[in-house]
Amino acid sequence: MAVMAEVSVATVSNVLGGRKPVNPALVARVEAAVKALGYQADRAASQLRSGKARVIAVLVPSLDNPFFTSIIAGLEQAVQSEGYDIIVASSNNDERTERKRLVALLSWRPAGIVILPTDDKFGARDLLEGGEAPFVVVDRLPPRLVADTVAVDNQQAATMACEHLVALGHRDILVVASTLKLANIRARLSGIRRCFKKAHLPEPELVEAGLTLETASERLATWFEANDRPTGIIALTNFTTVAVIASLGQHGLRIPKDVSLVGFDDYIWMRAATPTITAIRQPVEQLGAQAWACLRERIEDGRSNNRTLRLQCSLQIRGSTARAAELSKNPRIRPKAVA
Repeated sequence: MAVMAEVSVATVSNVLGGRKPVNPALVARVEAAVKALGYQADRAASQLRSGKARVIAVLVPSLDNPFFTSIIAGLEQAVQSEGYDIIVASSNNDERTERKRLVALLSWRPAGIVILPTDDKFGARDLLEGGEAPFVVVDRLPPRLVADTVAVDNQQAATMACEHLVALGHRDILVVASTLKLANIRARLSGIRRCFKKAHLPEPELVEAGLTLETASERLATWFEANDRPTGIIALTNFTTVAVIASLGQHGLRIPKDVSLVGFDDYIWMRAATPTITAIRQPVEQLGAQAWACLRERIEDGRSNNRTLRLQCSLQIRGSTARAAELSKNPRIRPKAVA
């Protein structure tokens, strides 16, 4: 291949391995030779020589949640230009499965690991602390964690959502959380409570809806049947946002004519829904890219000090929020007529 490309063997190695920058003209010649010869890298042989695979292992709580898969996509985009591949596993929101999957991932001897823990206990952290593979913890950050961490400023994000509704005159606000067992969800609730305290308002109502759409829908239906209609709702995850929309529809309540809604995570469907959904946008692509940046410094440069990165979210104001004075006056939930 080096002969065909008229470059040195070292240049071929640098182009294929992504270890050092190479003149674009030489890269083009090597890539042309690769295509002509139909070359495929022998990753097993490469691992034997280096002692480690040029693989980044990623462990997330679930592959059903688009937030996690978006982070994976951001990571994949970031590492591919560096000559690394990624392998992905899910813990299925189960602590024992998390440990089992992490053991399996470590058996690949990855160059580094990106992990989103299942819960605040992070029982599998002992497999990583003091181990050979550098790691970075993303999004769900257990207390007293000593490691590279990348997350959003959850308190700031939820405060923005609350301030938006309060500025529109809403005082009777329902907060729909997934589970308060997660530190990031508790931080979001803390931001909302801080906003209410600043506005001299009593604490908002809270529903802890669970981690699945089915559970959230059931718990919301129970709450709506027992309480007066709120004028505004803040949903603290993408699943709870979907559950709120479904529950409001089942009770014949219109967004935003009867209830204003601020969701969390900003996906395409929120911009295509009728009405469009006001939402907190998390910089998911940046989360993946910054996680890789932290890990790359550990792998390539041998950095030893821990980094703490907190990214800022933004509020996307759309059609699902309106002034409280413009809402319909009937405070009771109106059950949807059954044909």
